[in-house]
Amino acid sequence: MKEFKHFDLKEREKIEKFFRKKKSLRWIAWALDRSVSSVSDEIKNNSVKGRYEARKAEHKAYVKRQASKRDCLKVAMDARLKKFVIENIQEDQSPEGISGRLKHIEKGIKYASGKAIYKFIASPHGRQIESHLFSKAVKKKSGRKRGTSVSIDGRTFIDQRPKRIEKRTEFGHFEGDFIESGKDGAGSLLVLVERKTRYPFIAYLEDRSNTNVNRVVEELLRDITIKSLTIDNDISFQKHEELSEILNSAIYFCHPQSPHEKGTVENRNKAIRRYVKKKSDLSSFPREHFKMVETKLRARFMKCLNFKTPAEMFEREILKTKKPLVCDMMREVLLTN
Repeated sequence: MKEFKHFDLKEREKIEKFFRKKKSLRWIAWALDRSVSSVSDEIKNNSVKGRYEARKAEHKAYVKRQASKRDCLKVAMDARLKKFVIENIQEDQSPEGISGRLKHIEKGIKYASGKAIYKFIASPHGRQIESHLFSKAVKKKSGRKRGTSVSIDGRTFIDQRPKRIEKRTEFGHFEGDFIESGKDGAGSLLVLVERKTRYPFIAYLEDRSNTNVNRVVEELLRDITIKSLTIDNDISFQKHEELSEILNSAIYFCHPQSPHEKGTVENRNKAIRRYVKKKSDLSSFPREHFKMVETKLRARFMKCLNFKTPAEMFEREILKTKKPLVCDMMREVLLTN
């Protein structure tokens, strides 16, 4: 593969000349020994007011390169900003998340755009942390059925769930799902997510029996007021009526083959896949690995939370529910003294 090099003024003058003669992009690319896409991008990105002129294109490209250098140096030359960016990239935060956090939450640290942070990471100043960036590869749908879906008696489907739950204004509504081991692997991950705060709970299961799943759900959500749980039609949820009694909560089922109906937990599953690749044998991971993943997801800067973390939002909601209890305890102490 040829190493990319920027167009120089002579090449731009040829492009202007050929373009005015209405030569095709393919012809111009052939004449310059460049790819068609390179020529197309050059004309598109460096035209001025819809006209491509070599000297104006040269100046516009120069200005862009200088701005790119400034973006990189903005992070590199500010010690506090650089430290904040490096530490958070190493914790697997995204440049967009860091930028949003700087803009909306952090005080006393200079702002840098996501673009500037990307430029810094791609430069010699930040290349040592480049491996922490998450590459979103485009994957084809396999069409493989996830888990074991069955007909379950006594289900209440999601279209009977109160509409207010969709608004995410009320704390205590959860979604649940499983992540499976690969074909020759063992074990599963149970993933529960609180809808308003996006706060996740992850537990490794060796035993997917109804009784054990219900026990683990109860353990994970102990001391939390559960208002609803939305799940799919997995065979492990056959004893949902028993689970509803344990949680003192309504349980709703998605329609078969409709994972989008519990998009909150599906989204967290995708984030988990950064650390637990598909087809992995889950039993081969140390249990501490899943705890690490849980901690990272709880600490992630999220745009939907105005760049707060699920942990910050969850703690705020828990404190709200405990305030009346604290006040009652204080009142009791005062009355007895």
